[in-house]
Amino acid sequence: MIFLTFTITLFHEIISFGIKKTKYTKNRRDFFKKSLDITTTSLILATNAKAMDNAKHIELEVVDVKIKNLSKPYTIIQISDVHIGGLITKEFIKELVNKINLLNADIVVITGDLVDTKLEFAKPALDELKNINSKYGTYFIVGNHEYFHGVQPIINYVTSLGIKTLENENVYIGENEKGFYLAGVYDRFGFRYGSYIPDINKALENCENSPTILLAHQPKYLKDLENTQNIDLVLCGHTHGGQIFPFNFLVKLEQPYVKGLHQHNEFTQVYVNKGTGFWGPPMRLGASSEITILRLS
Repeated sequence: MIFLTFTITLFHEIISFGIKKTKYTKNRRDFFKKSLDITTTSLILATNAKAMDNAKHIELEVVDVKIKNLSKPYTIIQISDVHIGGLITKEFIKELVNKINLLNADIVVITGDLVDTKLEFAKPALDELKNINSKYGTYFIVGNHEYFHGVQPIINYVTSLGIKTLENENVYIGENEKGFYLAGVYDRFGFRYGSYIPDINKALENCENSPTILLAHQPKYLKDLENTQNIDLVLCGHTHGGQIFPFNFLVKLEQPYVKGLHQHNEFTQVYVNKGTGFWGPPMRLGASSEITILRLS
């Protein structure tokens, strides 16, 4: 709130300085100054209120993706960066699961930063995830925030809910010779952490003869890959789309992609989910929370 107020006030001060330099009479300058004060105050209140309201609503982002050599269409539902803890509660997750179940997905993927508190506090909300319905199951990879709260206990508990964690490994989705490989790696924060380190070679074992989709929490992980020839699509999160404008410009300095679908190279596309929850303040401006519906064909 302070940041948004400061940003708007900065524009107020610039315009005020311009008014003072005009050749208008004092009464006319005072009129413009009072009008500007009222407008600025209203804009500050409206912007903060809108940002808080945006965080309460999750939008559906429908994305059509063409995958080379895919024999039949599939629908993937992607959620990311839920950040259970604090203001992301059991009720939030229950409503989220109800929305997901209406979409009749082939699979559901959770691309990291699911838990952002001690596991004992997150369990009631996590328990709601066992109610997700999809044809071929739900799959999870860890994000950087899981490292802060215990990677292995979180993986163990998520697994107990019937959700498969992809730990530098892959699974085959769909009918034999008509589906695709779904691979997942640990987050690149593992390099700093010293364990649970992403290993792309292990994750892609035996994936040569079918389309392959990779789950990697940070878009920046693509910079760690020397060759993506065997990867058709990478699904990421982490960036929150910047969450609050204009932080998206700062995120762009750190990550190659901030949100949406991109052609990374001639072999690989990447989609970055803007996040389904929020981190820190319950505010979003210029980057809505999302459930992604990926229609593969």
